[in-house]
Amino acid sequence: MTAEQLEIERKYDANTEFTLPELSDLPGVAAVGPARSHHLHATYFDTDDLRLTARGITLRRRRGGDDAGWHLKMPVGPDSKAETRAPLGRAQVAPARLANLVAAFTRGAELRPVATLETERTVLPLLDENGAVLAEVADDAVTGRVLRDDHEATASWREIEVELGSGKPGLLKAAGKRLRKAGARRSASSSKLGRLLDGAVQQAPPEPADDGSAGAAVRAYLAAQVAAILKYDPKARAAEEDAVHKMRVAVRRIRSALRSYRPLLVREQVDPLRSELRWLAGVLGEVRDLEVLRMRFTARLDELDAGDAGREWLDAISREERSAYRRLNAALKEPRYFALLDALERLVEDPPLTGRAARRATKELPVLVARAWRRMERAHAAIAIAEDADEARHETRRSAKRARYAAELAVPVLGEAAARAVRDARRVQEVFGGYQDGVIAMARLREIAARVRTPAEAFTVGVLYGAERCEAQASLDALERTWQRINAPEF
Repeated sequence: MTAEQLEIERKYDANTEFTLPELSDLPGVAAVGPARSHHLHATYFDTDDLRLTARGITLRRRRGGDDAGWHLKMPVGPDSKAETRAPLGRAQVAPARLANLVAAFTRGAELRPVATLETERTVLPLLDENGAVLAEVADDAVTGRVLRDDHEATASWREIEVELGSGKPGLLKAAGKRLRKAGARRSASSSKLGRLLDGAVQQAPPEPADDGSAGAAVRAYLAAQVAAILKYDPKARAAEEDAVHKMRVAVRRIRSALRSYRPLLVREQVDPLRSELRWLAGVLGEVRDLEVLRMRFTARLDELDAGDAGREWLDAISREERSAYRRLNAALKEPRYFALLDALERLVEDPPLTGRAARRATKELPVLVARAWRRMERAHAAIAIAEDADEARHETRRSAKRARYAAELAVPVLGEAAARAVRDARRVQEVFGGYQDGVIAMARLREIAARVRTPAEAFTVGVLYGAERCEAQASLDALERTWQRINAPEF
């Protein structure tokens, strides 16, 4: 079993003569509780080239203290880390679930011990008037030893940690101010391991300056979406709510940008990426589509107060979803996925730009956003003459999504005009999406109707089908009204 929590803390360096200042009069603090002492021994795991440490991620096996076990810490914001724990066990091999959560960063490389830390810790709890722990101040005497063959080192230092408990963030700031006034210094590293391995970690290349070119705007957008994929990858593996959806959206945004801004990119180098992104979007989409159906039908059954009628086939959808998650997790361990991540990072670091990309973004981006918008307009016009109107509506939805993403990329450059195009394209996308979701739900309900075994189930499925049909028709009725309210972007 594993447990997860959010850790919010700040670290400070202190010399051996440093004395902790008075802390009992900090905002909200009623008393400082009795000190507790621990001897901690931690072994840190990483790849040979320290891929986790380079991203501020730590994976350790620690003995001693109140929380002995495996700890995986991943940055989520300033002073904040998501911590996932697993029992200590006897094995010196990282638990499979924790290793899986960092697979997007290790990409098949072996996790092995890279350092050990021995810590003599004294913990002082800061308590409120009811005895609740607002924060804990840990005074650590640390000795670290590097285990890597190419970088042998030992180091000792003193460190003060302030970790927030039930207190407000202002307490963290006030405690830090008090410690600095007493002679402590804010730590340059966010982790003990990062401090120990300073100099051995490969530094990321500096962010290129924004020169106002169209290529720079495209690169910035792609970089944000690649970062989103890596952010939501561990969450998607753990089946956190909405994580698959957000990861899939990031994938779609990249693929759409590579299409809409194709004149700025060397096609021979980016087109293979588009096909691999389509594969990944499909793997994520299988989970997401089932997730949407399950949530949609669950809400409708709850509204009906249908009792057990419908629960059997709803459980079947849940089982399908769990199977899809297993296939997703398998795909996210494949060399194919790791190769795609490598390719995306190379794309961001050194995008294959054409000569046109060197032109001013204020000149080039309006042309490409307008082109994406015209494609949406042509797709909408084709509905009236299409043999399959539903397929034409679906294509219009896709075109609206591409127009929206094309405009999103341009917002930092073109401002409100692009933001307005984003809002209008989103309206079109959502109204067509509402119709498409209803069509998909009705198709699934027809399949379910053929398999139900009781009159109560048949009645429930019929009611749900009627509700979906009414909502789909309402979306259809809203299509033209929505279309009339939007305007082509003007830059």
